[in-house]
Amino acid sequence: MAVYRIAIGSPREASSPAAIRAAFAEFFSMLIFVFAGQGSGMAYGKLTMGGPATPSGLIIASLSHAFALMVAVSVGANISGGHVNPAVTFGAFVGGNITFLRSILYWVAQLLGSVVACILLNFATGGMEISAFSLSDGVSVWNALIFEIVMTFGLVYTVYATAVDPKKGNVGIIAPVAIGLIVGANILVGGVFDGASMNPAVSFGPAFVSWTWTNHWVYWAGPFIGSATAAILYDNIFIGDDGHQPLSNSDF
Repeated sequence: MAVYRIAIGSPREASSPAAIRAAFAEFFSMLIFVFAGQGSGMAYGKLTMGGPATPSGLIIASLSHAFALMVAVSVGANISGGHVNPAVTFGAFVGGNITFLRSILYWVAQLLGSVVACILLNFATGGMEISAFSLSDGVSVWNALIFEIVMTFGLVYTVYATAVDPKKGNVGIIAPVAIGLIVGANILVGGVFDGASMNPAVSFGPAFVSWTWTNHWVYWAGPFIGSATAAILYDNIFIGDDGHQPLSNSDF
């Protein structure tokens, strides 16, 4: 990958009205996504009186996250690119599609959106517990790390193929649907093992509100490694130097 495409950016760009609006878009998209995704799990817990996990619960989690992410990406797409995930933002940065300073704005907004969503859920449900992501019995941190790397690789590869690639054509129209579906499918695979986060912000909000940080690093390291790998491979193999234009404030 051409190193020259990775840009730090300038304070002027990071403080521009367009960048601030984009950060707000990421905040609200993340709030929508986490409130629906985390909230569906809490609602299922209330319906089952806190009973054990079941196959139907896994399907509900998959569908709620898939649907919510489709919406969250769609409503932010025209303003911020609809990242709704620090790992996706990191993949965009590694591929030279967003500057580092603008990425920091996105990361702060995404983390805050997740925290606010969890606080609102805690209040709206009358103080129900906000459960942090955790590993299932028999799943080691290294097992979970591989899960998060591979699942996030699939997610960011999908983002690049449907939203970033300049040759995407009409496929770009279904980008939010494809992105939501791959997350839903990955939850069906990894949900019973480590919760299938694929998104550091989604893990951060519950961990912060419940103040539970056990193995939390896995939910950052795995997604960032998977994201960077997908961005580098897709960019080098399928886009190349000819497919890139200079960065601007409106870029993904």
